[in-house]
Amino acid sequence: MNAHPGEDRLETPTGAILRVLRVSLHVGFAVLLLVAVIRLLAGAGVAPSAVALAAGLGLSGALALVYLAGTVLEKRHASGASPFDPTPYARWWLATVMLLWLLLLLVSGDFAWVAFPLFFLQLHILPRRAALPAIVVSTALLVGALWFHGRGTPDGGLQLAMILGPLFGAGFAVVTGTAYRALFQEAESQRLVADELRRTRAELARTQHEAGMVSERERLAREIHDTLAQGFSSIILMGRSAEKALADGQPETAQERLRTVQETASANLAEARSFVRGLRSPDLAQSGLVDTLSRLCAKTEAEAAARGTDLRCRFELVGSPVELPGSYQTTLLRAAQASLANVWAHAHAHAAVVTLSFPGTEVTMDVFDDGVGFDSTTLAGTARGDGTGVGLSGLRERLAALDGSMEIESAPGEGTVVAIRLPLPEEGAA
Repeated sequence: MNAHPGEDRLETPTGAILRVLRVSLHVGFAVLLLVAVIRLLAGAGVAPSAVALAAGLGLSGALALVYLAGTVLEKRHASGASPFDPTPYARWWLATVMLLWLLLLLVSGDFAWVAFPLFFLQLHILPRRAALPAIVVSTALLVGALWFHGRGTPDGGLQLAMILGPLFGAGFAVVTGTAYRALFQEAESQRLVADELRRTRAELARTQHEAGMVSERERLAREIHDTLAQGFSSIILMGRSAEKALADGQPETAQERLRTVQETASANLAEARSFVRGLRSPDLAQSGLVDTLSRLCAKTEAEAAARGTDLRCRFELVGSPVELPGSYQTTLLRAAQASLANVWAHAHAHAAVVTLSFPGTEVTMDVFDDGVGFDSTTLAGTARGDGTGVGLSGLRERLAALDGSMEIESAPGEGTVVAIRLPLPEEGAA
């Protein structure tokens, strides 16, 4: 029970020194007590009576058991093996140990030397303002016991060694105990800093994990909106158009609409599988960005015609194409898909043009339509409660991840232009 709480958890070199000192204290106490018992049994000095011998052995056994019980309980609690905390009872334990030692002093002066490890216990368990007076009183009792048991010897009486020995022992205990406490405070401070660092790392890891989960959810939301959601919307419209064609007695038209539904569903299935595998768009995997954008324009025009909308959509390439990283190609394709989806869903346009340009150190894409337009100053670009309205905000997030930008120019009755700018990577520019 002489160790400080938390000392067993110290993993620093200072903590190892403290453990060595504590073990040395226990070993020293056991050795001194054993030597005193052996001298008592051997009858060194004045031979004890049978009563004194029995009392000495009984009190020594009791002292050993009390000391051992206290240290074991403290050790188990400090290591976490026992929930019982003996700290509130430490002073009562010390008082019991000191009382048994004083009774042993009355039996034999050989037990005087057990006082030196007890000085350390007083320094560790009691506050300093109480420990120092307790050591002074214990030293005085030790000197008195040595004088009392030395009266019957040829050199009886109070001698200088009886005073200097206990005084030097007490002084050494005070100095060593003070150094021990300073070492413990330093080690405890290091332990607290290490615990705080571990907590900070764990919190940082948790925060990064949550941020990664949020980022992945946002990425999937953008992918689903730009691909699956657009495809399902097209399937619904084509299905309605096919149903109307059948009702009007136009089976050929209905068959053509159903073929479009099948193609769109197949494309959506391929996109969904690419999400699972973590790959880029299957359209880009089969051909380059230029061909994919050209096919997208043709598909948009065909779907508009299938719905009875007169929309002409064409693709234009300006400059020599540069091989772009997969992330750039996916971002530009998704931007074109989202922009053209807005054209046929909201613009009521008759013409749309997708222009891909490579002017020097950047790649640009403009999506123009001659539709009804809108007031771009009131554009929110935020998600609505029904899951729609995430296209523009998701597109801005995609572009921001690549240091790109997007500008929307529109006015009521004057059409709309969506302008995308992406800086080329160094390899692409080279």
